[in-house]
Amino acid sequence: MSGLLRVERVVTSGTFSLDGGTWEVDNNIWLIGDDSEVVVVDAAHTAQPIVDAVAGRKVVAVVCTHGHDDHVTVAPELAERLDAPILLHPADDVLWQMSHPGVRYQPLEDGQRIAVAGTDITALHTPGHSQGSTCLYLPEAGELFSGDTLFSGGPGATGRSYSDFPTIIGSIRDRLFALPAETRVNTGHGDGTTLGTESPHLEEWIAAGS
Repeated sequence: MSGLLRVERVVTSGTFSLDGGTWEVDNNIWLIGDDSEVVVVDAAHTAQPIVDAVAGRKVVAVVCTHGHDDHVTVAPELAERLDAPILLHPADDVLWQMSHPGVRYQPLEDGQRIAVAGTDITALHTPGHSQGSTCLYLPEAGELFSGDTLFSGGPGATGRSYSDFPTIIGSIRDRLFALPAETRVNTGHGDGTTLGTESPHLEEWIAAGS
């Protein structure tokens, strides 16, 4: 391994569009790796800041936590420029085709392990925000990359197409809150949190509904 395993964040800005609406958003892109290789988590809005952060390292994969357009905007461009495969859970193919019709990706399956920098990232299928939403767990570092499944303060939105509130609650309760409480949550938007900070509020979220 070349240097220490580390997590880096890039923030890009743009829009998210679905069901006839468009919203301005800032997105977190996460780089997991060391001095020689990285995995890129999400491909939001603009490629160049992500390419700059990669800084010539080998890109093992561009992993999309889900298929919403703000998370996959430049995935094909990054795949070409960085000579890396795109990974996406196939349950989000309907969303992917809205942004990149006919562009191929590799299926990201529940439990799949992605080797990088001498360790493994594990894919956890956590549907609800979208049907294919997938979190990435890095046990060696105690880090979770939650996409839009879990935020500081609650679950991701479920008010639009291909989303479901009971499903996201089940994913968070059964998959994420089963992990160690001290696990740091690196979110798709905004500031991070820990699982232990969020888990006491589950019943409040259920009571509030979607």
